Amino acid sequence: MRRLLPVFLAVLLSGCMVGPNYHRPALTIPKAYRYEEKNALDTANTEWWRQFDDPVLDSLIVEALADNKNIKIAAANVEQAAGFLLQTRAPLFPQITYNGNAQRLRQSESELGTLAPFVPNPANTFDLFGGASWEIDLWGRIRRLSQSARANLLATEEARRGVILTLVSSVAGSYLELRGLDEQLEIARRTLASYGKSLRLFELKFAHGQVSMMTVEQARSQYETAAVAIPQIESRIVQTENAICVLLGRNPGPVKRGKPLSRIAIPAIPAGLPSQLLERRPDLAQAEQNLIAANAQIGAAEALYFPSISLTAALGVESPELSDLFEGPARTWSYAGNFVGPIFTAGAIWGQVKQAVASREAALQSYKNAILSAFSDVENSLDARRKLAEQLQAQERLVTALKDYDRLAWMQYNGGYTAYLTVLYAEEKLFPAELTCVQLRTSLLTSIVNIYKAMGGGWVNRAAKLTAPPAHPVR
Repeated sequence: MRRLLPVFLAVLLSGCMVGPNYHRPALTIPKAYRYEEKNALDTANTEWWRQFDDPVLDSLIVEALADNKNIKIAAANVEQAAGFLLQTRAPLFPQITYNGNAQRLRQSESELGTLAPFVPNPANTFDLFGGASWEIDLWGRIRRLSQSARANLLATEEARRGVILTLVSSVAGSYLELRGLDEQLEIARRTLASYGKSLRLFELKFAHGQVSMMTVEQARSQYETAAVAIPQIESRIVQTENAICVLLGRNPGPVKRGKPLSRIAIPAIPAGLPSQLLERRPDLAQAEQNLIAANAQIGAAEALYFPSISLTAALGVESPELSDLFEGPARTWSYAGNFVGPIFTAGAIWGQVKQAVASREAALQSYKNAILSAFSDVENSLDARRKLAEQLQAQERLVTALKDYDRLAWMQYNGGYTAYLTVLYAEEKLFPAELTCVQLRTSLLTSIVNIYKAMGGGWVNRAAKLTAPPAHPVR
């Protein structure tokens, strides 16, 4: 019998956990991406932004990871969730407390009558106690709550990784947009200077009666078209610089430039399977942890149907004189066990269980929807890169053709074979075509950023190492 007693106590104290255990739900995952890249490389675990080969971009991302305010907020949220986990699982262990009291009391003799001579009035009381209490988690309520709190902590950590993923992608995308705007501004200013020379030439020819006023005004319309575009581009540059500064955690202002857009290298496309998204994307991992937390809450709610069992003990000293407080007769102690359980709650517990089940169903559907959205993000990003590459090639050919058209139109006009309207038409086509070509190259580079963002991967962990440590690390 004595040999079975330790086993019985172990089973009693470990207990069981009511409620469902978590199992990853059955998911329908495609075997491959529809627009899978044949030349994709295993670069999802590298610092992919370095493939642009622009040291300025690298330094901006490092600065953003160190000083971005959203990352600091996310890190604080992780600390908060870690503290809540410590608080939730603490009842699994005995809680030890202490208390002391010193009191001097005079009783009313008019109500109690005359006290015996040996009863002091007023009287002193001194006591010092140490206590312990322990709720035996027989049904797993505290352990289920701890599971939920731990899942919430992991979800918060994944949310922090999601902030890092978005931050790096935003800095890279905004920097590429800034360099694209810089090149558009350069084209606009170069075009404006060229149109200005033509306008001054025609004004001089008009003064000598060689051309009509119509030709002068046609040249002026070209000039003003380019002049209108410049402040628009300059305004967008300022807005993009300020957006980058916010990402960097600094006051709005100018942003340092590196390589021009035309010299920025095009990174490789990362390889990966759809099934890997479940582990690589922080938002999917966060959604699954939310599902785990909601699942654990069902067990915590169902455990309320069963009695709560706890043990308490106290050991201390009590004496009317402070000098006698630690003498042998002053010792006092007690220990007890108690249990309490529901009989009739008018549906209160069932209501909590029902809420937990519904919350788990909502978390499940959110998880599945997040997976579908992730697959869609990757497919859209891969297709966008492919189509943008085709558009850019066609646009570059168009720009080359329009430059030849413009050169030939000027030759014919100077030779007297055609009117200036032909030149005007050619240049009106060339200027926006050059701007569109820059926009497409910017979009192509940005689409690769979006692919890395959509696929996630170990690069997020590499970036996380560059973030500043939390102000108050959780112990």
